[in-house]
Amino acid sequence: MKKTIPANPKSMIHILVLTTLIFLSAISNAQQNWAIAIHGGAGVMSRERMSPERQQEYTRHLDRALAIGDSILRAGGSATDAVVLVVAYLEDCPLFNAGKGAVFTSQGTIELDASIMEGKSRNAGAIAGVTDIRNPIKAVRLVMDKSEHVMLSGKGASAFAREQGLDMVKNRYFFTDERYESLKQLQKRERQRSQQDKHGTVGCVALDLQGNLCAGTSTGGMMNKKYGRIGDSPVIGAGTWADNQTCAVSCTGHGEYFIRLTVARDVAAHMEYKGMDLAGAGNAVLDKLTAMGGTGGFIAIDRNGNIAMPFNTSGMFRGFSRSDGDKEIAIFAE
Repeated sequence: MKKTIPANPKSMIHILVLTTLIFLSAISNAQQNWAIAIHGGAGVMSRERMSPERQQEYTRHLDRALAIGDSILRAGGSATDAVVLVVAYLEDCPLFNAGKGAVFTSQGTIELDASIMEGKSRNAGAIAGVTDIRNPIKAVRLVMDKSEHVMLSGKGASAFAREQGLDMVKNRYFFTDERYESLKQLQKRERQRSQQDKHGTVGCVALDLQGNLCAGTSTGGMMNKKYGRIGDSPVIGAGTWADNQTCAVSCTGHGEYFIRLTVARDVAAHMEYKGMDLAGAGNAVLDKLTAMGGTGGFIAIDRNGNIAMPFNTSGMFRGFSRSDGDKEIAIFAE
């Protein structure tokens, strides 16, 4: 007769614990993912009016910006680091209405706005009306991390940035011949500014491997703006929002409407209070914006890495990338 050897209870427990740990680790690894989305402004644009060479130039810079974010998130870096460095790259690119390529005020100067928000703590930082901070997105991170405030403006924001050791420049640094010529033509025509001039803004939203969300937005504002006008980009809840329980959002468009509708926060509110998914929430908020007469769009990412990029104009410079290999860069409304 074959002898049966009784199981060692301690060994069985050890095997059970080990198996459970392996199972939980597998689930954790399966859930770990990163994602990033960017925009470079929305407005009236068409293939016919934009040369193939110009389209390729925009696409190339959007791709480079995504590559910066990809490399940070893939290596386990934070969503905040990714957002700051991606937006800083776009600020240094003269193609976009932020930083180096910002549009002119009616006085022929450059005034910059920006904001950032982290989803884990819902801590935020913003600046408005600055004229000499090379990368406003870096300044708003310092406002968020190194000050007790959320928003600083004008000379005070510049003084803070200087104390923090940021790269300061003369206002002339931001000038580009193309933007200045656009201002002169607009003033000469004495007619309403074009949609493309209105909607130039850059932004980034990201989800990191720790499950944290972050959103950042930077802009030169409206072409030919007067009276120290400030739009939605530096306003937390209007142009920028992030909450780990719902989503991160960065907006671009006619800022006055985005402020009145608190568009960025409204997307998250639809998810939080109505139980909607990201796509449904984004479409619902865009419908409200359109019904009021506002134009523009936004990029958004939820805690699961889902991405939405709705807009109601003929185009929006945009792109996204995810850890599953899915990637897209687009300009027009396809």
